[in-house]
Amino acid sequence: MSEMLSYDFMRIALAMAVLVGLSAPAIGTFVVQRRLSLLGDGIGHIALTGIGLGLLTGTSPTLAALAVAVLGAVAIEVLRARSRSGADVALALLFYGGLAGGVILTNARGGGASLQSYLFGSITSVRAADLYVVAGLAVVVLGVVAVFGRELFLLGQDEEVARASGLPVRFLGALVAATAAVTVVIAMRAVGLLLVSALMILPVAAAQQLARGFRATMLLAMFAGVLSAVTGLAGSFQYDLPPGPSIVLLALGVFGAAVLGGAVRRRRRTAPAPVLASREAEAEVAGR
Repeated sequence: MSEMLSYDFMRIALAMAVLVGLSAPAIGTFVVQRRLSLLGDGIGHIALTGIGLGLLTGTSPTLAALAVAVLGAVAIEVLRARSRSGADVALALLFYGGLAGGVILTNARGGGASLQSYLFGSITSVRAADLYVVAGLAVVVLGVVAVFGRELFLLGQDEEVARASGLPVRFLGALVAATAAVTVVIAMRAVGLLLVSALMILPVAAAQQLARGFRATMLLAMFAGVLSAVTGLAGSFQYDLPPGPSIVLLALGVFGAAVLGGAVRRRRRTAPAPVLASREAEAEVAGR
């Protein structure tokens, strides 16, 4: 770790990993609660069009991806809320259209090589200016979770109950989708658009195996996200591996360990205490 921190670009990458590890599971907890685990993948496809537009026009690909991803995420939520049956086809059109449009726009300026860093992540190439943008977006994501956490929890528990309670259900749904879009843009340079959903979902799934209660699940998921991101980055530096896939594989390993730990804990909780049971049996026999 000390050798890794001796390089400026690795210090920037480490800060980026911490920001991504905190923000992705934070909003991912609400995404999982609403059973929209594949939302990040869909938004990632749409954000690719924004990257293509940014590269084509010579503007910031990150900011262009942010604008397109937020608009696409809100459109997804509107379609999902209005038509459960017909929305699937419309969402597929958005997802695959965004992917195809992004590839075409990127290759129009010969940006195929740049596209790879966004598809699979290139956290070690992040500059200080990029880090400031990501830090600002991470603050936005965590701020939304802190301010609207209770309302978003009620929305995820039961949308009808939330509506009956007077909550603006459509606004909150769009807020979750837009915040997820911001998170996708935050994480795309770390793990890539094709893998970003894993960092939103896997730490949450791991935390659900061990934690009780929604808040405990979110905090444990954020810890697992930071652990996966930092450890995966360190491992990629040590063994010369791609950082994005390394982070995702670490997150998958954390999930596997959590599943085993949860199974052991449940078995211990349900297993009878043999010594106590035998003593109770002896006492019953003696009483007769």
